[in-house]
Amino acid sequence: EVQLVESGGGLVQTGGSLRLSCALSGGTFDDYTVGWFRQAPGKEREGVACFSLPDRVFYYGDPVKGRFAVSSDHAKNTVYLQMNSLKPEDTAVYYCAESGQLLTVITIRRDAFYDYWGQGTQVTVSS
Repeated sequence: EVQLVESGGGLVQTGGSLRLSCALSGGTFDDYTVGWFRQAPGKEREGVACFSLPDRVFYYGDPVKGRFAVSSDHAKNTVYLQMNSLKPEDTAVYYCAESGQLLTVITIRRDAFYDYWGQGTQVTVSS
């Protein structure tokens, strides 16, 4: 059974940085699509940064372009989300997710196409 466990959230001041980690067990990131999503209170869950290595599809949401970056460590079966220049509007619960299929540039940002989800980690950016 695939399991995803996020860590690295916390409280940070505006302009600060955090790195989130997503450790995968029961599967591998190499063959499918991985996404970072976030959900702020009263808002819908949105795609933040998603990628599919086999077909080299990458997606960054407009609010985070130039500030967030994904990376992966295959030896640790872990995906990271480096978040720089954080803003109060980045405050949300962040989730990592994996899809059992290779997604396109259109579908990769949509949470409905992901099959496995972590429990989420809270990120709070103070002003």
